Amino acid sequence: MRAIGIILAGGNNHRMKELSQKRAVCAMPIAGSYRSIDFTLSNMSNSHIQKVAVLTQYNAKSLNEHLNSSKWWDFGRKQGGLYVFTPVVTADNSNWYRGTADAMYQNLSFLKNSHEPYVVIASGDGVYKLDFNKVLEYHIDKKADITVVCKDMEPGANVERFGTLSMNEENRIEELEEKPLKAKTNTISCGIYVVRRRQLIEMIERCAEEDRYDFVRDILIRYKDVKRIYGYKITDYWRNIASIEDYYGTNMDFLKPEVRNYFFKQYPDIYSKVDDLPPAKYNVGVNVKNSLISSGCIVNGTVENSVIFKKSYIGNNCVIKNSIILNDVYIGDNTYIENCIVESRDTIRANSTFVGENGVKIVVERNERYVM
Repeated sequence: MRAIGIILAGGNNHRMKELSQKRAVCAMPIAGSYRSIDFTLSNMSNSHIQKVAVLTQYNAKSLNEHLNSSKWWDFGRKQGGLYVFTPVVTADNSNWYRGTADAMYQNLSFLKNSHEPYVVIASGDGVYKLDFNKVLEYHIDKKADITVVCKDMEPGANVERFGTLSMNEENRIEELEEKPLKAKTNTISCGIYVVRRRQLIEMIERCAEEDRYDFVRDILIRYKDVKRIYGYKITDYWRNIASIEDYYGTNMDFLKPEVRNYFFKQYPDIYSKVDDLPPAKYNVGVNVKNSLISSGCIVNGTVENSVIFKKSYIGNNCVIKNSIILNDVYIGDNTYIENCIVESRDTIRANSTFVGENGVKIVVERNERYVM
């Protein structure tokens, strides 16, 4: 493909509450065995983008460990590959990334040293499938300066936390607002862009000269009447996990057969780092209904409408309903959990009860199995 990829994975999100205190949002576990960034990386690999940069910053330890080998997404190659960039203190600059445009500016050498004519920029916290070749063909056909991938949300959806846009009959973007107080349209930006590489370098350098740091506010919105910016609508599954409700809802979506079939049984595939773990073990008397149980788990008791991530232990006579149990959780006997997200490496004492009565409850218990 005639494009390089940039994945923006460095942001901090307070709407994820306790879940983002120990990891980046792009490292959030999804569907039992995946991380959020796996979907964007897989889309780029399946689109034959051979050179991808991941810009990390906030709580990047878990994410960097996940990306320590590029072979899982087929980026282990002589030409191109997977590059992970974190903020670096130099003689000229000691700042962390102050925004998405500043993150690209601090790694401008990656763009300047590349030879591909186009750049695909994508956020790492989206769950979707997309052939970037089709977006690039559309971009070239429209003679666009920038193409924004967008989606029509369902009526009543909370679109105020996204960038909203409106287009004319030719799909040229006429209005673009970032997180409006009151949205005028239900068409949102998916945080995926295609732009010519040399033009991107020029716009980023100009932003830096004017002390502007955000790609959306300082490039997209500022240039919408000057540059030819078009929208490319998608209709397939797409969700952003930037809030507790969306994270919970996205994992619950994978309990639907049509969603699992779309992501895991239809070409192209979604790839992730593979752990050498035994298959899940179901002991005598267990009752599991409509749930995802990952490798390395030992299950006793009852599990209904839940997602259980790797290496979790569920004790005798436990009842888990409508919940997400993250990696390496130990749940003691006779525990009842409903409408909850249990943080990874938690130790839940026997005879405990956790119920999310007004929305989803996040359970974080002191860990007695590990010495910090």
